[in-house]
Amino acid sequence: MSTSVFITGGTGFLGSYIIKELVQKNYVVRAIRRSGKRPFYIPASIFESVEWIDGDILDVMVLEDAMRGVDAVIHAAAKVSFANNDKNELFKTNIEGTANVVNAALANDVKKFIYVSSVATLGNSVNGAPINESNPWKERLFSTSYAESKYHAEMEVWRATGEGLPAAIVNPSTIIGYGDWDSSSCSIFKTVFKEFPWYTKGVNGFVDVEDVARAIVLLLQTDIQSERFILNGDNTSFYELFNLIADAFGKNRPRWEATPFLGEIAWRGESIKSFFSGKPSILNKQTARIAQSKRYFENNKIRKYLPGFSFTSLSETINKACKSYLDGMIDGQ
Repeated sequence: MSTSVFITGGTGFLGSYIIKELVQKNYVVRAIRRSGKRPFYIPASIFESVEWIDGDILDVMVLEDAMRGVDAVIHAAAKVSFANNDKNELFKTNIEGTANVVNAALANDVKKFIYVSSVATLGNSVNGAPINESNPWKERLFSTSYAESKYHAEMEVWRATGEGLPAAIVNPSTIIGYGDWDSSSCSIFKTVFKEFPWYTKGVNGFVDVEDVARAIVLLLQTDIQSERFILNGDNTSFYELFNLIADAFGKNRPRWEATPFLGEIAWRGESIKSFFSGKPSILNKQTARIAQSKRYFENNKIRKYLPGFSFTSLSETINKACKSYLDGMIDGQ
């Protein structure tokens, strides 16, 4: 008998790849969605094999009914935003929504639960040392509302483990790959394709979307619970990342460094522009300073718990994604 899995966020960037991995591994998949739009970058045949439930994670009754009879739950739904005025929606979706999902899982006696969090919930190390799963959350001066919401969402998951839910948490770094480049972290590719001339020397972790999906499904096949795992392929500077993408697209590399001083000017200018236009800007005090920060992430723990699992190199991920974006332009997507 096949294992049945319920997933939230299944039409999102990561969630759609998780569904693809589950279907290809012959899981019976049920998913919740707010709209019927299928991500163009996933084959139609994959989504046609899913049992879709209309609703969202703020609807308790829908969640409890949707989880009835399933063996496992993957909670990948979340609002991702760095706009200052999205704080209330971030907290409602990410914290209250997660509380609803874990409560429904407890009510249905789910045997396995995976929560998709973020490395944003992990504290920095001393002297720039690599960050691992033991680094505790510390609200920093420029912590984003998104990071805060994901941290409190994790607290709901840990609370549920204390009530008997066999859960594990994954903390991906910045997820990259082929998707809708008008949304999520995929917008990095669009920015470089349009030959954005600025770069920073900030450092961050990056991971292939298919690696994240693969690790999550592999964790479903284990008895691991009450553990968290950083999912990070490579640590690299934004400068190096942009150069790799530009080269893969055959575009000009960024040529001007956005120093911390210029970053301070830029976010203030964007704030004024946003005030008068009424349109949110992704560049604010927090994101401008994140772009300058240097955070390195370990990935030893997941490789220890999943022997044989390995991450795709950043260059391979970028080359594969850029080819798909270019092919999509030819096909009219």
